[in-house]
Amino acid sequence: MTNEQMTNEQISTRSRQARVERKTEETEVLVALDLDGSGQYQVDTGVGFLDHMLAHVAVHGLFDLTVRASGDLHVDPHHTVEDVALALGEAFDQALGDRAGLVRIGSAYVPMDESLAFVAVDLSGRPYGVTEMTWAGSTVGGLPVTLIPHFFESFAVTARANVHARVLYGRDDHHKAEALFKALARALDAATRPDPRRGGEVPSTKGTL
Repeated sequence: MTNEQMTNEQISTRSRQARVERKTEETEVLVALDLDGSGQYQVDTGVGFLDHMLAHVAVHGLFDLTVRASGDLHVDPHHTVEDVALALGEAFDQALGDRAGLVRIGSAYVPMDESLAFVAVDLSGRPYGVTEMTWAGSTVGGLPVTLIPHFFESFAVTARANVHARVLYGRDDHHKAEALFKALARALDAATRPDPRRGGEVPSTKGTL
């Protein structure tokens, strides 16, 4: 076995798991993540539509994911959605470690009936979020639609990633949101995979991410 093969085997078998607890006066969030899972999930945020979207992230990204959150929902869902996104991003950052040997960049188009969404992710270490999405109504599944781009942008910050998310077209807001989260899952699945050709090197001309 060559040194390169040994390095790649070490990457593929290394534990890429994280546990993040975030507690403020507004919310309390627990996220447990295994990047090399099989799509198992247990999600309970108190926001049903958010639970549904996070389930898609786990199933379509093949991540094992636990999310438990309690927050000031008597005010509105804003703090809960924001803090879940921040904790989830932090979990990805933690699980990725120094990001050596990764594919690093991934993207996905996902259709959902009449809707089509696109998400591109670069695990660059530089947080930046860009969202382009329009909605037919002010809420979807009881969730204010303004919190969907906010989720993606908040996730990008703590994941230390470039995340570009776009709804290309669609009529049904549920379909558009579901396509977005499925596309996020597929893009993350691609970007977080070990690259067997990289030999454990950091995927950057800088030598660090």
